[in-house]
Amino acid sequence: MTAASDGLTDAGLLSPVRAGTPVEAATGDRAWLQAMLDAEAALARAQASLGTVPKEAAETITRAADAGRLDLRALALAARETANPVVGLVKAFTAVVAEQDAHAAEYVHRGSTSQDVLDTGTMLVARRVLGIVRADLARSARALAELAARHRDTPAVGRTLALHAVPTTFGLRVAGWRQLVLDAEARLARVHEGGLPVSLGGAAGTLAGYLEYAAVDDDGRRPEPGDYLDRLTDAYAAETGLARPVLPWHALRTPVADLASALAFTAGALGKIAVDVQSLVRTEVGEVAEPGPAGRGSSSAMPHKRNPVLATLLRSAALQVPALAAALTQCLVSEDERSAGAWHAEWQLLRECLRLAGGAAHTAVELAEGLEVRPGRMRANLVLTGSQVVSERLAARLAPLLGKAAAGRLTTEAARVTGSTGRPLAEVLAGLPGLPPGVVGELADLCDPAGYTGAATALVDRALRH
Repeated sequence: MTAASDGLTDAGLLSPVRAGTPVEAATGDRAWLQAMLDAEAALARAQASLGTVPKEAAETITRAADAGRLDLRALALAARETANPVVGLVKAFTAVVAEQDAHAAEYVHRGSTSQDVLDTGTMLVARRVLGIVRADLARSARALAELAARHRDTPAVGRTLALHAVPTTFGLRVAGWRQLVLDAEARLARVHEGGLPVSLGGAAGTLAGYLEYAAVDDDGRRPEPGDYLDRLTDAYAAETGLARPVLPWHALRTPVADLASALAFTAGALGKIAVDVQSLVRTEVGEVAEPGPAGRGSSSAMPHKRNPVLATLLRSAALQVPALAAALTQCLVSEDERSAGAWHAEWQLLRECLRLAGGAAHTAVELAEGLEVRPGRMRANLVLTGSQVVSERLAARLAPLLGKAAAGRLTTEAARVTGSTGRPLAEVLAGLPGLPPGVVGELADLCDPAGYTGAATALVDRALRH
């Protein structure tokens, strides 16, 4: 029986949006274990830089910090006895270090606590994942910019409440997608570049254990607490590449809540693209098609179908991440100096947010870079209602000549007749009483949907300058 079929491995069977993507490996159990070991090793090096741990011991601890040396399943089972995986990790890791140097093993996890290690490891995982996600978002934004520029003047139906409204351009729609991607990347950047802190608080947020182990000077005096705190936090932040927090955040869960919020926005932004694509690929609409090799999107029962699988995967993530993020925000309600349950509830919720948002970002790249656009179908759909999509334009043109109320009645009646008979709107208007004679000669141009896209082109240009 293989590792992926032994019942102990989450192979992504029920989460295809992240299956096989780079973020999957970055959020697996082994990656999380390695991140916690990295946190332990970084702490030892930080303490060594302050003289609390011998340099040689820190070097030994760092060399031993390899997740491949530990039994993941044994650690998971041991976690049932302590409600977190760090207690068993420290015991097992200490034994690994002791095999190399019994003296160095005395300095593993010195003055630390489980939450410092797990939270710091979590931030390390998040930092690595956000780097992947931001790179994917940047690729999507570039592809969408090229698509928007290419179709800045391509007329298309604008739809409101599912119905034809007024003409727009496909380029403007794509520019909107790109803006959402840029907004998502900006939110992730704020978290990635300063909102992922080390966790350093000790047993109850006072750092008392770290201070107790701090090296004394030649006169036997311990360092001043505030000074040592600053130097240790700075050293730990430097070793991990994470930010320095103002306070220990064992029960102040802002970093997790902010991260969850940015991931929820990212999934939602990509979900907007997904639902638009799903609408546009409908058989009766057919204005775009998803990229992909032969066989993708096939149905198990209907051989003729080519389902929009990329958009479907994006939408599935967009529906899940905000719900998970809301639960993570709820974990801000954390009692005392460490929660009995709220902290523990975060772990899997956050991992799924990272996985789903990361999988969606990876999927969006393929969709953005390969989307097939069909301008011919867009033009055909524009005239589907006999130019009723320009009724707003006609009302605005006639209002100064007939008055707003009369112009509204005339264009409403013309739209009604066009809708019931299928006759072109220009033809119907020309035959209605009350139409100013000077307008008759303009009707063909006024009823051309391609001539009524407003500032769409200018808006695309504006968007692409930013």
